[in-house]
Amino acid sequence: MPDLNQIKQEEQGVRDGRGRFARGRSGNPAGRPRGCRDHANRAARLLLAGEGEALTRKAVELALAGDPAAYRERAVEFTMPPIRNAGDLAGAMAAVADATAQGAVTPREAMQLGHVVEAYVRAVEATEFERRLRVLEAADVAAP
Repeated sequence: MPDLNQIKQEEQGVRDGRGRFARGRSGNPAGRPRGCRDHANRAARLLLAGEGEALTRKAVELALAGDPAAYRERAVEFTMPPIRNAGDLAGAMAAVADATAQGAVTPREAMQLGHVVEAYVRAVEATEFERRLRVLEAADVAAP
C-alpha cells in the first residue's frame, strides 16, 4: 500500500527534516495572483464606491451634533487625583474605575488612563531603583 503522507509531501514540495518548507520554497509556488483581494474587501469597495464624500459629510454632522460614536477621540471630563508617590496609585485607579462605572469615561478611555498610571508606576520604580543603587554604591565605596 502506498504511503499517502509521502505522496502528499512530494506533491507539496521539498521540506526540511522537521516537516517545514525549505528556505525559498513555498507550498504554493504560484502564489496568489497579483491584484486579487478577498471577496469581503471587494464587496465593501463596491458598496462604498463614490460614497466617500457623503459618508464623511454625515460623520462630521453627527460629530458636530455631539454623537460620541461619530468621532474617536474626545476630551475626557475626568480629573485624575494627584499622584505624588506610590501610595497614591491605588486611589488614582479607584477613581478611574468609579468614573467608568458612572459613565463619565468609556472603558477604552479608562484603559488609556490606566496606561498613564502604569507609565507613572514605571517611572517611580526606575527612580526608586536609581536611588537604591546610589546608596549601595556609596556604601561600597565607603567600605574599606
